[in-house]
Amino acid sequence: MFSKSQIKLIKSLSQKKYRMKNGLFVIEGKKGIFELLNSSFKLHALYTTEDIFKAEEDRTFLISEADLKKISNLHTPQAALAVFQIPIPEVPDMKGLQLVLDEIKDPGNLGTIIRLCDWFGIRHLICSLETVDCYNPKVVQATMGSISRVNIHYCDISEYLTQAKTKKKIYGTFLEGENVYTKHLSSDGIIVLGNEANGISKEIENLISEKIHIPQFGAAQSTESLNVATAAAIFLSEFRRMSFTEK
Repeated sequence: MFSKSQIKLIKSLSQKKYRMKNGLFVIEGKKGIFELLNSSFKLHALYTTEDIFKAEEDRTFLISEADLKKISNLHTPQAALAVFQIPIPEVPDMKGLQLVLDEIKDPGNLGTIIRLCDWFGIRHLICSLETVDCYNPKVVQATMGSISRVNIHYCDISEYLTQAKTKKKIYGTFLEGENVYTKHLSSDGIIVLGNEANGISKEIENLISEKIHIPQFGAAQSTESLNVATAAAIFLSEFRRMSFTEK
């Protein structure tokens, strides 16, 4: 049986201020928990209705489905919930292809982008201070464990890009940019993706080396742009494809 203090702590972690205060975040579901248990992330506590996890016994608690519902953030709880310590991110270096996010607000979009970084081998994901917290439960859930394999760094991206511009080409994604399918792309560059509603901010636009876009092939319609996570998948695929042609 849970104590009221345990329940209060776990439920409080749905809010950023309490995640920052306690240095903890929540992940739900067997797949994601297995992924994090096999990573460098440190387990704080694991609550499960199934005795299937090989984790520290003193941090693992077998509970009822009724108890799991009390602490779950999901409409339908997924057999287990774990609390992990928030790791200290690495200071990003300038090696390899990087992705920079300018005020991405939707948790599902950020979670999907983190999974894409994992898939396409992007080691460093740089986020503006206004981008949604990567340890938001909805973000963590959407990453399906990929959050343990991508170094996510929050900073003033204007300062970061100003420093990076002397070493790397910075590509900005714009509706009026050059066709990404016909343009030569640097496999060692930086891709900047903007806010879902407003795109890349004017301040960041001034730091962009080259503007690129994904052409629309369908007939003219009311669709103004692609979902930012969908666009990220296409841009990352094209940049990685270019790396093969350079070999």
